[in-house]
Amino acid sequence: MRTTPARRLAAVAAVAGSAVIALTAPAFAHVTVQPGAATQGGYTAVAFRVPDESDTASTTKIEVSLPLDHPLSSVRTMPLPGWTATLEKTKLDKPVKTESGEITEAVSKITWTADATGKVGPGQFQEFKVSLGPLPTDADSMTFKALQTYDNGQVVRWIDEAKDGQPEPAHPAPVLTLAKAAAGVGGHQMGGASAVTASQDGKTSDTAAAKSSDSTARTLGVVGIVVGVAGAALGVAGLRRKSSSATS
Repeated sequence: MRTTPARRLAAVAAVAGSAVIALTAPAFAHVTVQPGAATQGGYTAVAFRVPDESDTASTTKIEVSLPLDHPLSSVRTMPLPGWTATLEKTKLDKPVKTESGEITEAVSKITWTADATGKVGPGQFQEFKVSLGPLPTDADSMTFKALQTYDNGQVVRWIDEAKDGQPEPAHPAPVLTLAKAAAGVGGHQMGGASAVTASQDGKTSDTAAAKSSDSTARTLGVVGIVVGVAGAALGVAGLRRKSSSATS
C-alpha cells in the first residue's frame, strides 16, 4: 500500500512532537534546588523540589546532606503540613570563624518525614523550603546530595555529581550555583539576612523564572508549528481528493 504525502507529514509531526516532549520531560524528573543560584557570602531561601517518579508508590522521606567543606552557621526549615523536619549536626574537624563568632559544629543533614497525610503521590511533587547562610565566598557552587524514600521501600540516591564534558548522570545531586557579589556591596544584618543580598536573590529568582517561562514558551511554540504544518497538509490533501473525485 502506498503512503500518501498527508500520512507521511502526520507521521513526521507525531515524531517531532514526541521528540520535543522527550527533550523537556527529564528536567522535571530530578530533585533540584529552586532557585538554582544565589550570591556568595549572603543568605538565601531555597526549596528542594522533589517529584514522585513512581507509578504506584508514594514518597515518604527526603534526606538532604549539607556539605561540611563549607559549613553553614544558619540553617532553618519552613514548616510543611504533613511533614516533620529533623536537623542533624556534626562536629567540625576545624572550627570556623563567622561574624557571629566561632562555630564548632554545623548542620550536616536535614530529614523530612511524612505522616499519613503528607505523602507525595504518583504524578505529584513537593517543595521543602530552607533558609541558608552565610553562603561561602570561596566556592562557585554547593552540592546537596539527597536520598528519596518511597513507601514500598525503594530508595533513590540523588548523589551523582556532573562532570564537565560528560553526559548528565542518571541521578544528579541538586546543585546551588554561587555568583560573586557586586563590588562594594554591603548591608546590615536584618533578621539573619542581608537586605542587599535578599534583593539580589530576588532578582536571581525572577531571572531564573523568566528563563524557564521563555524556554517553556519556545517549546510550546515549536509543538504548535509542527501540529499546524501537519494540519495544513492534511487539509490540502483533503481538498485534492475532493477535486479529483469531482473531475472523475
